[in-house]
Amino acid sequence: MISISTPSLKQTIYHALHECRLGTLKLIERIDRETLCAQPHPDFSPVGWHLGHIAFTEAYWLLEECAGHQPLYPEYRQLFTADGLPKNQRVQLPSLEFILEYLSLVRTQVIKYLETAPIETQERLWRFIVQHESQHGETIAIVLQLYRFEVQNSNYSLFSDVPMLSVSEVEIPAGQLTMGNQAIDAMDNERRLHSCYLDQYWIDTYPVTCGQYRQFIEAGGYHKAKWWSNDGWEWLKHNHYQQPLYWTDNPSLDNHPVCGVSWYEAEAYCNFVGKRLPTEAEWEKAASWDREAGKKRTYPWGEEPPTPENCNCNSLGKNITNQPLTTPVDRYYSGVSAAGVYDLLGNVWEWTSSNFMGYEGFEFYPYRGYSETYFDNQHKVLRGGSWITRPWAMRCSFRNWYYPHVREIFAGFRCARSNN
Repeated sequence: MISISTPSLKQTIYHALHECRLGTLKLIERIDRETLCAQPHPDFSPVGWHLGHIAFTEAYWLLEECAGHQPLYPEYRQLFTADGLPKNQRVQLPSLEFILEYLSLVRTQVIKYLETAPIETQERLWRFIVQHESQHGETIAIVLQLYRFEVQNSNYSLFSDVPMLSVSEVEIPAGQLTMGNQAIDAMDNERRLHSCYLDQYWIDTYPVTCGQYRQFIEAGGYHKAKWWSNDGWEWLKHNHYQQPLYWTDNPSLDNHPVCGVSWYEAEAYCNFVGKRLPTEAEWEKAASWDREAGKKRTYPWGEEPPTPENCNCNSLGKNITNQPLTTPVDRYYSGVSAAGVYDLLGNVWEWTSSNFMGYEGFEFYPYRGYSETYFDNQHKVLRGGSWITRPWAMRCSFRNWYYPHVREIFAGFRCARSNN
């Protein structure tokens, strides 16, 4: 524990490291060997690899690069580094006991180093480590969801007393937006601050719900090429999907956001209703711009970090089940943006139309492969966070990215349009 006399910044860092680790360990309570090593989808590494990678990354940057320590367990370096082995070769893992010991040993030495570390010059790196574990914690949750997921319709009622939300939208006036983030905790791809002009547009008040998406399914959306791009239709023909990955016909979830859709599916639905996906600049303006105050907000509701009162995030108190732990899209009135848009942070990540690229003046940090490797015009940007996202990796400027075919993440979307 950091001593009481330690400057408050170190206490803040210590608390974030501690809370984030508690969440990671909560995810793997009662995990068995089979689940630890399973690779339920070729795009995702096993849970055990992510745990080892968390330990390796923390040790490499804080103990080796900063404190000058010798590597811990060098025989596992190739296994746990991000560019060491292909994902399908990461299933040969040491025991859970060893991996937990590895995590604990690294953390003990890191906390000891924190006592004397020049935190004022290293703060950005320490905050990166917390966010790195947060992101891999979410990936662990995705892998567990994929491993345990089974569609269950047999116990669902045929009727629902949940009233359907009408489709509503918010007008965002034309004007400049200062986009990005230059704060100490901003990831390299969030930087630098830059100004862009956006024409007037409209964005949906809520993410697309399961009830709304059901209309697309029932209208033959997965069987009619006219709603799909050429790439999307080729993807669909190859995979023969009929519905989102985490889909259920439970009507009581009609006001929950649709979850487990690829970018192609989101694009097709937008075409079906005569709208489009928002650009990431449009999404960020709707989330962050306070027109009355003439300034951006860090979070849609202001400057206070995410809590269970303003969004559905960090849902670690329950075990991963056969369904994502989403909530109704209109639940969090205290989380509404200044523009009047709901559910922008948490619940489900939201696809945008934008390709993932660096902003002007981009400088990689702490290593080139964190973001720059993915500036290939093939990855699409997602914004907002999901029900499992940790608060350290949530803000209006935070950018996530995946290939457009990926539907295993906890992703949904909302629609936008440019004119009447």
